[in-house]
Amino acid sequence: MSRYFEKISYEQFKKDIGDDLDLYNSIEIPRRSTKYSAGYDIKSIEDKVLKKGVAETFGTGLKVNMNDNEVLTIYSRSSFGYKYNTTLVNSVGIIDKDYYNNPDNEGHFKIRLINLGDEDLIINKGDKIAQGIFVNYLVVDNEKEIIKERNGGIGSTGK
Repeated sequence: MSRYFEKISYEQFKKDIGDDLDLYNSIEIPRRSTKYSAGYDIKSIEDKVLKKGVAETFGTGLKVNMNDNEVLTIYSRSSFGYKYNTTLVNSVGIIDKDYYNNPDNEGHFKIRLINLGDEDLIINKGDKIAQGIFVNYLVVDNEKEIIKERNGGIGSTGK
């Protein structure tokens, strides 16, 4: 059993973000800030202005592997909502175990923030923009066996 973050391959990075080896090499693996923090801090890998009333997608260059019956939940940083009225577009992101290494994007997860505040928000490279929390989940006892497997990236299971 294993749970860890890692960078996507440089080939996937070039497809999703661009051909910038220095930027790729600067990607930081998420860490918790304090001993009892639940969330792993996810940092912006680029400078961006989040204009008021606008949503922006932030590539992370990251993927995550986890154990069976676990999910990585992604939340906006508490201070973003409290100080800047900024949040994730979908409120909570869900990264399933089988998203890891999917054939569409290797499991590259991205963060989509929306600025609901009255002023533009400047986000600098290295700023914490979200936090990921691993959660165990349960399934019903009488569930029929599911044999379908994920064969794509974001939104692929809803097709």
